[in-house]
Amino acid sequence: MEHLAILPILLPLLAGVVMLLPPVGNELSRQRTLSLVTLGLLLLVSARLLAQAGSGEIELYVLGDWQPPFGIVLVADRLSTMMLLLTSLLGLAAMLYACAGDDRNGKYFHPLFMFQVMGINGAFLTGDIFNLFVFFEVLLIASYALLIHAGGKQKTKASVHYVALNLVGSSLFLFALGILYGTVGTLNIADLAAKIGQLEPTEQTIASTGALLLLVVFGLKAAILPLQFWLPRAYSAASAPVAALFAVLTKVGVYSILRVFTVVFGEEAGALAGIATPWLWPLAIATLIIATIGALSAHSLRQLTGHLVVMSIGTLIAGVAMSTTEATGALLYYLVHSTLVTGGLFLLADMIRQQRGKAEDRFVTARRMCQPKLLGVIYFIGAMAIVGLPPFSGFVGKALVLQAADIAYEAAWLFPTVLVGSLAALIAMSRAGTTLFWNISREPDACERVSKLQLAAVILLLATSPLLVIFGGPISEYTYDTATQLHGMSRALEPLLPGGTGQ
Repeated sequence: MEHLAILPILLPLLAGVVMLLPPVGNELSRQRTLSLVTLGLLLLVSARLLAQAGSGEIELYVLGDWQPPFGIVLVADRLSTMMLLLTSLLGLAAMLYACAGDDRNGKYFHPLFMFQVMGINGAFLTGDIFNLFVFFEVLLIASYALLIHAGGKQKTKASVHYVALNLVGSSLFLFALGILYGTVGTLNIADLAAKIGQLEPTEQTIASTGALLLLVVFGLKAAILPLQFWLPRAYSAASAPVAALFAVLTKVGVYSILRVFTVVFGEEAGALAGIATPWLWPLAIATLIIATIGALSAHSLRQLTGHLVVMSIGTLIAGVAMSTTEATGALLYYLVHSTLVTGGLFLLADMIRQQRGKAEDRFVTARRMCQPKLLGVIYFIGAMAIVGLPPFSGFVGKALVLQAADIAYEAAWLFPTVLVGSLAALIAMSRAGTTLFWNISREPDACERVSKLQLAAVILLLATSPLLVIFGGPISEYTYDTATQLHGMSRALEPLLPGGTGQ
């Protein structure tokens, strides 16, 4: 069990490499089996790590026995293991959906998917900012290929914007790393947190430049205004299982903001404490407003879901900006909900697209779907969950975030923005459902029913919403304990500093 912390990186890496070997027999069947087995094992490993971290233990995995802050370290704490389990569940559902036929549309889907999961897991586990950059590049390179997988004009156009923006972001990331390393002399997150408050005033000015550059990079990954415009186009152009997996990519950006600006530039950072807060708060509100407008103007269900992803990011960043344990615990609960539900909606949009012919999932009059009752019920559940109506987890998550806004000015901005955004989302989803299911021009010529794998994948993701409410007590308790650990600097960093014990 001592090597458990590195398995979320090694398993998808080895699976992807094996898939690139010369084909033997039915190659597609072999790749499907290997992908599902790997993701199933990842789910079990992530659950085991989560249970282990639930005791408050922080496992430090030191590669090559190079002790921090000089070596490569992986950190399995409450937050990172929670994100691992979330990624594994979402990845398994997306792969189930892909095995119904989407993986036939182009080469190398399965190895690319594995490398994407490896990069995401590595970003969650790494204990230093340089390796965060490395895993960012791994997941981005895989996402470039997955976005354009199977080709097409829309995918190519979206891919050009997506690649160009992320290449700029990667360049800024390197500049930020150079500035911080040249100023502080380390990129280990724990060591940075210990030294950042000891800088001289002139060094603090330089370090603040590096910190704000990191905020720009993470804001691009998270799709915060004004860097959010790429997301609805890219996500709506991607194939359904890829878009579903991409639902967690923005959360990598949110996670990075939480990890760096709560731990490194937290309360003990001296003059640099809370350096991101003055920027995050107005950007969160503006992101919510723009996403609300985008949701009302969307022309297809996939595009609407993309804008709802941006809306959820605005809510999450508002929680980060409040910088309290209560707000962090609330946003972590909402993060789990929004990731799984939006992933399910991307898959559902594709099932609707398959049954509406040339109209696809656009909000125009089209032929009747083959299974309108089945898809209508699933759509109704997904819409209620994402909008935030009781008794689904969206309602609980938003209520927790709003409850965390204790300061008057925070509540004055957050309450109307979130509530109006929820109302707009309800209007947009109602309009979409009316058009997709009731505006019928003719009966279908042929009936292409959804496969059992597709149905299982969507149900798996959307069923998590009521389950998050049924088990809301222990889940919210875990997220609040996670927030306490993240904000408790001495307890969280003790095993990560020089002289701490690693495995």
